[in-house]
Amino acid sequence: MAPADLLGTLRNDSPLVQCITNYVAMNIAANVVLAAGASPAMVHAVDEIEDFTPICGALTVNIGTLSAPWAASILAAARTANDNQIPWVLDPVAHFISGYRKDVAQTLLALRPTILRGNASEIMTLAGEAGAGKGADSGDSVSDAQNAARSIAQTHGSVVVVTGPVDFVTDGARSATVTGGSDIMPMVTALGCSQTALMGAYAACGPAFEAAVSTAAHFKVAGSRAAQHANGPGSFQMHFLDAISTTQPGDLAGVIQS
Repeated sequence: MAPADLLGTLRNDSPLVQCITNYVAMNIAANVVLAAGASPAMVHAVDEIEDFTPICGALTVNIGTLSAPWAASILAAARTANDNQIPWVLDPVAHFISGYRKDVAQTLLALRPTILRGNASEIMTLAGEAGAGKGADSGDSVSDAQNAARSIAQTHGSVVVVTGPVDFVTDGARSATVTGGSDIMPMVTALGCSQTALMGAYAACGPAFEAAVSTAAHFKVAGSRAAQHANGPGSFQMHFLDAISTTQPGDLAGVIQS
């Protein structure tokens, strides 16, 4: 399925996406999903998982502000998604900074997320390699993480997305790179987390590899366009949301290389 087809389906179907994300990301993640044409729901109470997760088109989970109640909800939601054949996306934010966070991330990885999205350091350390991450920021290049991404994809059956100046997407056999975006993007907090949420919307509409590539392309196109009008990070966020909304299906193919 081509990226243009997926974006058209997303806007036509407006899938419901359960976004269990961190406190910092909730607002921008919801707005990005809405701007793209889907329907976000920031439902995370463990008592609601059994009823709510099965009615969603996709689930996204982000461990940015992890705590015991959040971990219980995330694990319950991931298991429920698996039980109901619902695609789900894992964003293992800074999973290497503590033993607790590492254990939760590895438990989630063992549940075989449909898509795994992270920066180079997060992907490398999740695969057991040494990384140079600093909190949620990567200290490694995307090219450094490509072998780790392929290894995780082959072992866990997940599509793996390594984000950076040039995104890398692989299912262990196929791969694609996505170019574009702007240097301002890392200066807007939780923009990457919002990409995870949007990836869930795309995953609700088509195959995981194509969904991951299409999301990366949508972000790169919107980032490039927002940068043309922004004076800095504050105005960039406003223009980025507008660009997410106005990007057309035919705009995506030009930034994707197989």
